[in-house]
Amino acid sequence: MGEARGGFEALRLLDSAPPDLVVLDLALPGIDGYTIRHELAAHVHTSHIPIVIVTGSTDNLESLKVNCLLRKPVSANAVVDAVAKCLALGGLTASSDDRTE
Repeated sequence: MGEARGGFEALRLLDSAPPDLVVLDLALPGIDGYTIRHELAAHVHTSHIPIVIVTGSTDNLESLKVNCLLRKPVSANAVVDAVAKCLALGGLTASSDDRTE
């Protein structure tokens, strides 16, 4: 699928060719990552896609209900590990015990 440079482009790409997994930063220009995450969950053709959230936020993000959450700064190895774990877990939701932090 590729890389989106902002929220609007991400939604357009996700709608045209849903990927196997999304690595999503919550701080995006245009439409933020929170909105994109909720849009993915709301549609039957994207609700199954695992998401790795990458964020510098210190807020409680439990409401996002994603499999993998990485706090910035994050190493490339941590992203690779999170992608592998999220592909194995599948889907958007998981208990907090299943998340990568």
